[in-house]
Amino acid sequence: MEKKLKEYKNDDEMGLFVLIKSAEKRVTKTGKDFIAMTFQDRSGEIRGNYWDAKEEDITNFKAGRVIYLNGKRETYKSAPQVKIMAMRLADDTEPNDPTLYTEKAPVSISDLREEVSATLFEITNADWNRIVRALLKKYDTQFFAYPAAKTNHHAFEGGLAYHTVSILRLAKSVVKQYPQVDASLLYAGALLHDLGKTIELSGPISTTYTVAGNLLGHITLIDEEIVKTAQELKIDTNSENMLLLRHMIISHHGLKEYGSPVEPHMLEAVVLHALDDLDAQIQMVSGALKDTEPGEFSERIFGMDGRNFFRPTTDK
Repeated sequence: MEKKLKEYKNDDEMGLFVLIKSAEKRVTKTGKDFIAMTFQDRSGEIRGNYWDAKEEDITNFKAGRVIYLNGKRETYKSAPQVKIMAMRLADDTEPNDPTLYTEKAPVSISDLREEVSATLFEITNADWNRIVRALLKKYDTQFFAYPAAKTNHHAFEGGLAYHTVSILRLAKSVVKQYPQVDASLLYAGALLHDLGKTIELSGPISTTYTVAGNLLGHITLIDEEIVKTAQELKIDTNSENMLLLRHMIISHHGLKEYGSPVEPHMLEAVVLHALDDLDAQIQMVSGALKDTEPGEFSERIFGMDGRNFFRPTTDK
């Protein structure tokens, strides 16, 4: 059986089918073209540079295509890297379906659907319930297929729904401990807070940002959808219910410098931001440590202020 990316160790010769997750044309200091690449299969990812790239290579080796990769597994700045020896496109007689190589959420889609559906009955505010149901129905396919991010956290197929359900689980624990928190508002905010990523991102394979995603971002995009949906449902867009729900969404990044138009000014908004941040950070650190040998530090994580993290020798 063909080895997976994660099964290769330092200095191993590599030969396997992989998906090109990203491919960016760059130029060396001497003016030669090369392609900075990220490859993936369901076990994980690895980066590598394809030097002295010809125009034909740049055309052929694009994100979203399956290739057969030959190379040598190395380490660069505490991160796995492949020294590319050769690569070619997979043909029609070979496993060339990109979905065979995408990492998936660790929980089944059916289980995620079940938890989301059950939570809807716990949103007792009629306005919030109707809006959440309408938007989840509209973006159902994307919500359960898309990643939660391009690269940082939950960047895998089903990651958006998995991240959302993880926050819901945490939120239910918070509500039990702190009964002063409005459960309906917190659950509605949790379900909608990242739903704009179904518009911001291109999809689960070789994910990129859409034009709308680049120009507006997921917070603005879902806020617009909430207002539009309320109008369609004949809900007063100037009501307090609407202001509270919209505030949950636009404040969930916490600080203006992190993309929120306003900072949290309600208890439930503070909780949502904290839970969102907690789940994202746990996922980022866990993902980095998965690629790190025991007794070593991980590569630096952009989403964690460039810090790296230590994997204890007892973690085997």
